Amino acid sequence: MSTREFETLDWSFDEDSGVGRVTLDRPDALNALSTPLCEEYVEAFEAFAELDDEADGVAVRAVVVSGAGRAFSAGADVNEFAEGRTVPFDVYEAASAFEGPVVAKVDGYCLGGGLVLALDADFRFASDRSEFGLPEVGLGILASGGGIRKLAATVGPARARELAVTGERFDAERADADGLLTGRSPAGELDDRVESFVETVAAQPPLAVRATLDLAAFGEADDGARLYERRLDRRLRRSADHEAAVRAFLEDEGEPTFEGR
Repeated sequence: MSTREFETLDWSFDEDSGVGRVTLDRPDALNALSTPLCEEYVEAFEAFAELDDEADGVAVRAVVVSGAGRAFSAGADVNEFAEGRTVPFDVYEAASAFEGPVVAKVDGYCLGGGLVLALDADFRFASDRSEFGLPEVGLGILASGGGIRKLAATVGPARARELAVTGERFDAERADADGLLTGRSPAGELDDRVESFVETVAAQPPLAVRATLDLAAFGEADDGARLYERRLDRRLRRSADHEAAVRAFLEDEGEPTFEGR
């Protein structure tokens, strides 16, 4: 297990499983997105990218993002608004800029910028006690950092507009019904649900996982996506992981080992 020192979050990486973890750690402030936390969050994902760069293949198979205490994140640190500071926008792109799958584990408040942070992940799991919303309109601003666009792409334009202009708070059951979540669990079962999912994803050929997530970002009728898909397919069919999977299947060798090459 590798760890790095941060002031506002916990960072770790398990070399055996290939799973990285980032835990927002300002529980007394409901993990509000202060400038230092945002800067360290970006650095945390850069650290995962460095591990991949240094590896012969893919080191980081998945990353789990969570929050300490009663919140994933209650959003921007409003105390900084009075000082004329705003949340650095690159924090809302740190997860999507990372090539590997990112899972947001939400247990508690997930509001404003916290919801935008969760929307930047590839998958979102939540406990039944979680609460969501975009309250920015009540402060005379909007959910920036791509929040409204990401929400519209997830729950549909009509629902996204409704949530953004009313500031409505909604529970995990409604979030699940809206299509915001990958899974919903009782609070005591959330960890096991997320760990089971992450274990499954981390065991897949990582190049194929990353290519799949990359392609999913394109529109259904995008001509560029069709061309990109063909290129990805050709590249994956030449990979060592594909060769190992086919050989294991044909020769009944059991579960193959994937190295991301």
